[in-house]
Amino acid sequence: MAIHVKRYPNNPILGPDKDHPWEAQAVFNGCPIKDENGYHLLYRALSYEQKHCDQTMEVSTIGYAHSTNGYDFSGERRQLIVPEEPWEKYGCEDPRVTKIDDTYYVTYTALADYPHTADGITIGVATTKDFKTIDAKHHVTHFNAKAMAIFPERINGKIAAIFTMNTDNPPVRIMLFTCDTIEQLWDKDYWDTWLSSLDAHTLHFQRSLDDHIEVGAPPVKMENGWFLVYSYIRNYRGENKVFGIEAALLDAENPIKVIGRSVEPLLVPEAFYETYGMIPNITFPSGVLIEGDDVRIYYGAADTVCAVASLSLTELVQCISLRTCKEFPQGEGARVRLERFEGNPILEPTHNGDWESKYVLNPTAIYDNEKVHILYRAQDDADTSRIGYATSEDGLHLSYKHPQPIYAPRIPEEVREEPGFSGCEDARITQLDDTFYMCYTAYNGHGPARVAFTSISQDDFRAQNWDKWSMPILISPEGMDDKNACLVSEKIGGKYAFFHRLKHTIWFDVVDDLTFDVQKLGGRSIMSTRPDSWDSEKVGIAGPPFKAGNEWLLIYHALSRHDGQYRLGAALLDLTKGVVTARLDYPILEPKAPYENKGLRPGTVFSCGAVCIGDQIFVYYGGADQVVCVATMEVHSLIDALEHARVR
Repeated sequence: MAIHVKRYPNNPILGPDKDHPWEAQAVFNGCPIKDENGYHLLYRALSYEQKHCDQTMEVSTIGYAHSTNGYDFSGERRQLIVPEEPWEKYGCEDPRVTKIDDTYYVTYTALADYPHTADGITIGVATTKDFKTIDAKHHVTHFNAKAMAIFPERINGKIAAIFTMNTDNPPVRIMLFTCDTIEQLWDKDYWDTWLSSLDAHTLHFQRSLDDHIEVGAPPVKMENGWFLVYSYIRNYRGENKVFGIEAALLDAENPIKVIGRSVEPLLVPEAFYETYGMIPNITFPSGVLIEGDDVRIYYGAADTVCAVASLSLTELVQCISLRTCKEFPQGEGARVRLERFEGNPILEPTHNGDWESKYVLNPTAIYDNEKVHILYRAQDDADTSRIGYATSEDGLHLSYKHPQPIYAPRIPEEVREEPGFSGCEDARITQLDDTFYMCYTAYNGHGPARVAFTSISQDDFRAQNWDKWSMPILISPEGMDDKNACLVSEKIGGKYAFFHRLKHTIWFDVVDDLTFDVQKLGGRSIMSTRPDSWDSEKVGIAGPPFKAGNEWLLIYHALSRHDGQYRLGAALLDLTKGVVTARLDYPILEPKAPYENKGLRPGTVFSCGAVCIGDQIFVYYGGADQVVCVATMEVHSLIDALEHARVR
């Protein structure tokens, strides 16, 4: 069912005040709290350019307004929190307020430098008992973080807070912090210990690493858990960003556990005050109040004004209930699953500061010369991706691992000047005649990801002459985000055949030659998402397909819009007609092992390649975007299951 969200008809509820220089340009991201004295709203206030600490800049401070009904804040407004300490010298942004005992704790983003850098963007907290006097200030995080909200009551005896880590130094994470005393919230030694086990504190909401996420309002206790609203920005690194407001339900006793989440945004920019302003097309959640069946979401609009929208609590709870894979429609017939290798993961990051220190993931593979050749994505601490290489005699145990990357960024479209996600990602390798062809994602951290194409002779590949890779060419259309590509291992109708992914679906195309001088990859969509299934958000090929009689066996990955997990599925294709002839209704591998649920992206199994040895298929995959794993099954069992699912 859809959630009906109603914007307050008299929005915005708070706008800039030209008579107050400190809030003359914008007031936004307001966080309310209600007590016996009414409704208190803390908000970010922005001045016009002024001289501040020897800089000419706009200065953010935190303002206060009062209301008797939570909508009309037309009375007195005053400046409450201003930059004073070195760690907040250049601004105080985006407050969240929580009351514990008789004290209000106001967490906010503190800016230590200008121009602002990631290291200078941290979290501070201020305390007050009356919203008139600030009693104390403390520096909370000494690393890049924003958007901290303290839970309004202890959980299992502990104080808890949720915040966003690495907002300006991705990958971004939503983190849960707990401590025994409130003083530990600003105890650096306590934080240093906490930082040693980040994965254990991470909540996963991201559907894609191309998206951005930030905590919105302080969590609100409900009968069946903690209600959390958050900002979800789709295509954050692209040109067509969508700033949506989403919601989740966290377990009451263990809020690291997500027990429900919205599938679609509750709110996106549509009203004029959301689409016009300092930064157009922004809706950013910053506060929530629940009164009876009425849920009020307070948010910043266009980084200029404060607004509020309401929805039904009953509808909300029904819509954010998490659906499991078992609930999706599934056809009849045999159930087959990949079996994980008990020695997984077969490859892990080195953690020693080298080219594969941070993550190893998303392997492709090819069987040649009586061994499996595994080419995997490796990221260093600056998040640059290169391609590593290992071999296996039996498909399970590694017999050799090359000490250096065999492929590294060479062209501008895959080179980034500053640290951040970039490089050569998610390769897929194919042999055609006596040449190995490799497609991979080229990304420089700025423009859309594109498909790059390179090759090496079989002789040079076997001899490990890695300097013989051809100079890559870009084969996907300029200006379009395109990934998950491969060349098919034989010609189709006398033409070279390719898979790639556009608009969240699998595309198929055939070309006359491999020069791509004029025409880039196009074709048409051959496999789409299924809205009421486990593969509802996006689909893409895993590795190149295998010939199976007159058809082709394709393993594919899919992201669920219902729980944000990546799984693997299987289908049969008729490539002469460009159609799917059979497709399983259920996944053949889903993230259940610990190494698939702890890492950069928990809840992920993502493959870029597989090999067949006899009747065994070996599927190589990344677990949680952090380690390399392998799983196996009998080919004939998979084909038999697909026969039961054949499209008639």
